[in-house]
Amino acid sequence: MVELLSKLGTWNWLIIGLVLMSIETFAPGVFMLWLGLAALIVGLLSFGIAWSWQAQVIAFAALAIAMVPLWRYYSGRNARPTDKPFLNRRAEGLIGRVFTLEKPIVDGIGTVRIDDTVWRVSGPDAPSGSRVKIVSADGASLRVELA
Repeated sequence: MVELLSKLGTWNWLIIGLVLMSIETFAPGVFMLWLGLAALIVGLLSFGIAWSWQAQVIAFAALAIAMVPLWRYYSGRNARPTDKPFLNRRAEGLIGRVFTLEKPIVDGIGTVRIDDTVWRVSGPDAPSGSRVKIVSADGASLRVELA
């Protein structure tokens, strides 16, 4: 293993970088991309710097550790606002709306029909047909209060 590492050169880093980036295309998640980019940078630097394999591995590790937080910072700062903020958080988009109970709330549990879906609700006991306001969402369960 040490012999293999001692022969680690420029082309090896470039190949490792391309392999890591190609893995990203088959298993997307924008993580391997940054490891691949770190390997490519080490490979490109190796064209101009004659350094030991230990220094190359340390440079790769440092770049890999630095790339992910930098990308998270950069992508969070440049996130564009969307016209559908609750697209994947449907329950949160229901907070503040008022609906009619489909089944009564008994012992704190009942149901309400919203569009074509029946949602489980929790709140104070109330008869069927009562108007309730959604005050919070916890997964697929909604917390309500009487409207």
